[in-house]
Amino acid sequence: MSNNSTIIVNRVAKSGIVTLNLEDFYPTQEIVTFDIKDFLFMGLILKEKDFRASLKTHDWAQYADKHVAIICSADAIVPVWAYMLIGIKLQDVAVSYMFANTNTLLSHLYEQALSKISLSDYADKRVVIKGCGAKPVPASAYVRITNLLQPVVKTLMYGEPCSMVPLYKKASLSRKRR
Repeated sequence: MSNNSTIIVNRVAKSGIVTLNLEDFYPTQEIVTFDIKDFLFMGLILKEKDFRASLKTHDWAQYADKHVAIICSADAIVPVWAYMLIGIKLQDVAVSYMFANTNTLLSHLYEQALSKISLSDYADKRVVIKGCGAKPVPASAYVRITNLLQPVVKTLMYGEPCSMVPLYKKASLSRKRR
């Protein structure tokens, strides 16, 4: 090495910052919608006999290994038992299902996944929650991870390790005693 060489030091790597990417918790199975509107007479009225017959002939296999959001996009009065019947049909086919739009279902799936993380992995660490990505991570997931991590981390930030937005820093004991 000559005297004119400069050693480049990766200060981000040496900082001890832990990056948490919420895209890692994105469901691996597809999220689809089941719209009850398609089973209503004239798109407005649920006729029990016709509804039950339609459910019997419906291709439920299309929901295999998927998360299903059950909705009614029509302005119709649908009895609760109709949604329950759909749930019964999906029970042995879908990965999960709920009465919600796809965004709410995605938020629910994130809630489930984030509730399983080991908070001890982040205790007293400087943590950055990775921002911008390719998958549509709901804002509710960012709020939930903040709720989970704030009590245990030393510092919480958002963005990328090279350009972070500071969010929270645990107060030092010397400041708390004043």
